[in-house]
Amino acid sequence: MTSTLTQPTRTSDAVRDAAPTRRRTRIFALPEARWAATALVLFLIALPLHLLGAPAWAWGPLYALVYVTGGWEPGWAGLQALRDRTLDVDLLMVVAAIGAAAIGQVLDGALLIVIFATSGALEAIATARTADSVRGLLDLAPATATRLTGDGGEESVPSADLRVGDTILVRPGERVGADGRVLDGASEVDQATITGEPLPVAKEAGDEVFAGTLNGTGALRVRVERDPSDSVIARIVAMVEEASETKAPTQLFIEKVEQRYSIGMVAATLALFALPLLFGAAVQPTLLRAMTFMIVASPCAVVLATMPPLLSAIANAGRHGVLVKSAVVMERLGQVDQVALDKTGTLTEGTPRVTDVRPLDGSRLAEDALLSLAAAAEHPSEHPLARAIVDAARTRGLAIPPAEDFGSAPGTGVTATVDGSTVAVGSPARLLHGTSRRPAATPATGPSASPAASPSTAPATELTADPASALAADLAARLEQEGRTAVLVLVDGVPVGVLGIADRLREEAAATVTALSSLTGHAPVLITGDNPRAAGRLAAEVGITDVRAGLLPQDKVTAVSELERAGRKVLVVGDGVNDAPALAVAHTGIAMGRAGSDLALETADAVVVRDELATIPTVVALSRRARRLVVQNLVIAGTFITGLVVWDLAGTLPLPLGVAGHEGSTVIVGLNGLRLLADTAWRRAHTPDAS
Repeated sequence: MTSTLTQPTRTSDAVRDAAPTRRRTRIFALPEARWAATALVLFLIALPLHLLGAPAWAWGPLYALVYVTGGWEPGWAGLQALRDRTLDVDLLMVVAAIGAAAIGQVLDGALLIVIFATSGALEAIATARTADSVRGLLDLAPATATRLTGDGGEESVPSADLRVGDTILVRPGERVGADGRVLDGASEVDQATITGEPLPVAKEAGDEVFAGTLNGTGALRVRVERDPSDSVIARIVAMVEEASETKAPTQLFIEKVEQRYSIGMVAATLALFALPLLFGAAVQPTLLRAMTFMIVASPCAVVLATMPPLLSAIANAGRHGVLVKSAVVMERLGQVDQVALDKTGTLTEGTPRVTDVRPLDGSRLAEDALLSLAAAAEHPSEHPLARAIVDAARTRGLAIPPAEDFGSAPGTGVTATVDGSTVAVGSPARLLHGTSRRPAATPATGPSASPAASPSTAPATELTADPASALAADLAARLEQEGRTAVLVLVDGVPVGVLGIADRLREEAAATVTALSSLTGHAPVLITGDNPRAAGRLAAEVGITDVRAGLLPQDKVTAVSELERAGRKVLVVGDGVNDAPALAVAHTGIAMGRAGSDLALETADAVVVRDELATIPTVVALSRRARRLVVQNLVIAGTFITGLVVWDLAGTLPLPLGVAGHEGSTVIVGLNGLRLLADTAWRRAHTPDAS
């Protein structure tokens, strides 16, 4: 029973060896990042020299370099836009910074330059990282596959050269080379990348498999049914890229009106300078008034009215374990009115746990004894179900007896000799069906990982007339109806008990669902690739009534698109590769950080770093507070700008007073926005009335 075919396989090693190699763009390979970093460093050197009263020759050249290194990129972008007859805020900010320097406000102009350069660099980094993840996803599909020839031979060919109708051989531990259907063989396949299911799925003749999924411990012959360019994994890549390209770029409030504001301000400045000259006014006072107008009307205070509240909220969220990638994202989070939640790894921990230990009446085994026997038989296996059973026994402090003659059959289960008895653990349908055809004591053989138990496919009376077997089938069916995975335990061919295994719900899941319902006005929707029975059970536990289960990645995109067509602004929360297209197409996406796939983490707009589900409603509420502060600041900035402009147009506004008023409004809105840095802001957002 311990031949090379039945030696335990380290699943974790196989996954690691088969994992794709990430190709990441280095941050400083991006010119935007290099220029922004240079400008920031120069500014930080010049600032203390300036504030400590050093001579101008010490800090003046440094500020000049800040203007050059940080301003040329947005300035060039603004000039290119101007060539296309578009006046944008990039050029306006550079002009405002230069204008500030021209009247002696060098520090203010340099600060404005650094803010804009840093913002552009962060956007470029986020875009590059998302592109890296999309490219890396293609590595999930193996570069080569073993194609079977007509004469029974084998040949290694590039996966891209496979065609519909080809037959490929997938050996243990290999990734499947193409979407297709199993012709022969039995194994279990980890297809979490496609469906998000927490456990490997038993596969046999007639079952569908997907490119990029990881084969377990059995060999499979697969008939290719889709061209590699049309595989599910390729379609995920296409969907993420398409969503990233076609999703309308969200803009902050000031950017939405930048075109009209910019044109109006430039036109008014030119008119204020040119018209008096036509009527014989002197050049110097006219130029001074126009310059004063440009300063007091410039949108510096409006920009700072928008950014400090959002950046403060980002910093506060980051301290509490939520990484929000930009001010745009923080603004969007407050607009959400519908949430779509993934199941595995999001509402649940993503790790199977033993939930039920049920000895059969008449077996004379206590719960601990039943669990100890099952753990002994499963101990040599590295299958997730086996680890769950062994972990449960260890958690209870049980002694695990040594096992001999270990063997496993993919899709059926494991057998081993424990204390002189033959113990079999595995699928109720397969083991009970086997007892009616062959002696149950015959150990199963094959590669060594117990598969996910399959639901019973026939009534107990059809499987066996043995009362113990009928009772076991009945109990297994009840557990499966409750959303558990049922695992049968036999001793010397006689059923002695059934174990129930399920993915454990996060402790804060129900409270999070309630909080999100209160914040958005709509109950969250559950979108999952898991089976409807497991999804329905979990949804009932947390209070979700709209359940959409058995979804492939493209189906999740369809579900989110339907909600958005109904007028909702949808927040999608997920963690897997299969969630990435929905994260990309949604109004806003949040990924769970600890177990999240690279693609999900880079595609999402925000990341819950410590997987604390309860932080999601809190950060949404914090975003709403930030948006309210933005409105307050815009009112303050608008009042100052209007008052100063009217004064300049209707009377004579001294330039120093205009500068003081402009800078004073900037300081006021900046300090108002910084209120969200305090921990009290996070605690207030965490309370129900923060919405």
